[in-house]
Amino acid sequence: MEPVDTLIFAKWILPVVPSELVLEDHAVAIQAGTIKAILTADEAEKITAAQVIRLENHILIPGLINAHGHAPMTLLRGIADDIPLQAWLEEHIWPLEGKFVSEEFVYDGALLATAEMIRSGTTCFADMYFFPEQVARAALESQMRVQLASPVLDFPTVWAQDAEDYIGKSTALHDAYRNNELISTAFGPHAPYTVSDEPLRKISMLAEELDVPIHMHVHETGQEIVDSVNSHGKRPLKRLQDLGLLTPRLNCIHVTQVQSDEITALADNGVNVIHCPQSNLKLASGFCEIAKLAGAGVNVALGTDGCASNNDLDMLAEMQTAALLAKAVANDASAIPAHQALASATINGARALGLQDSIGSLEVGKRADIAALDMGALNALPMFQPHSQLVYSTISSQVSHVWCNGVNLLFESELQTLDRTLLENIAMRWQQKIIAA
Repeated sequence: MEPVDTLIFAKWILPVVPSELVLEDHAVAIQAGTIKAILTADEAEKITAAQVIRLENHILIPGLINAHGHAPMTLLRGIADDIPLQAWLEEHIWPLEGKFVSEEFVYDGALLATAEMIRSGTTCFADMYFFPEQVARAALESQMRVQLASPVLDFPTVWAQDAEDYIGKSTALHDAYRNNELISTAFGPHAPYTVSDEPLRKISMLAEELDVPIHMHVHETGQEIVDSVNSHGKRPLKRLQDLGLLTPRLNCIHVTQVQSDEITALADNGVNVIHCPQSNLKLASGFCEIAKLAGAGVNVALGTDGCASNNDLDMLAEMQTAALLAKAVANDASAIPAHQALASATINGARALGLQDSIGSLEVGKRADIAALDMGALNALPMFQPHSQLVYSTISSQVSHVWCNGVNLLFESELQTLDRTLLENIAMRWQQKIIAA
């Protein structure tokens, strides 16, 4: 083989595709941001590389994909805890956003969020928030991958005046980044109860024309179902189906209230579900029955939601919570085994974002989005089953190296593209500003 840019030796590689495969004593060769080869250690020793990294006690996995969040809300971490969803939104979060959200707030919060995500092995995130161009700016600075799901609502906010304005800004954003390697776009209609029929029909049509996903909070709480039946005479998913939105482009976020016929409809129409277990638990929104969904053939991915309702962006913790909660909800210890939980945090997220051809698994020809985790930590010993150890024992402090598009974002647990001191100063400045208001 010709010389490559980077050669990473690892004790174990979990490529995700094929499912359950464990490669021991192998190496990944990276050239021009792409996985050039995955070889045995003996084969790799014969290759010349500009950089050779030897991780003798580590697992390599695809970079984790946070399929739903609100990155700028990192600046509101812990500000309104232990409050039910409706009161949390209407009495705390929306008033705070009305007072503080600006381009500066969004950029600073997103920058802090990217650092937190990198530190816990995430290389790609989907984001739904105002001023998405500022989230793009932060992602480019950190050199992470992001899908901007521009919000759409019927009512005015600091970013737009009405549904038509939101949609126009969303399409302009798509035009601005359509050829960017790290940035993709989507429509982000907030929820069925905040967007009326006509904008939803238009979004459905434009998503098809532009070939982009649609991210939407759907069936998040029981009250949402009651309100929809009272207002529209039907449950939200039925309304979306009647409007033509149930397609493989739709990412339904949360889905804690779902009936068997709705599971069938989601599966038959190729709709994706984005499960946010820790946020759902914290806000007591309900339980997403991911074992039933996955068993029916629904693609289930994972997201953290925002830091105001989680309160972190740790996809390793989210993956563990999802796996454990699925067993309790299904009353079945075999529900969502470890390898399936890992898939939900990687390749399933890539599928939901429409990026499965380039990321989500460690395969030759895909982009080099990779995380390395040190399994020499005491909580990782002894080692019997790498998938199990990764999902049930590993914590974010074990993430030692992260690459996105072949660029090293974290090396020996130190951020490479961001300044930690600067981020600390940003967080303290906003803390003082919000407290003083």
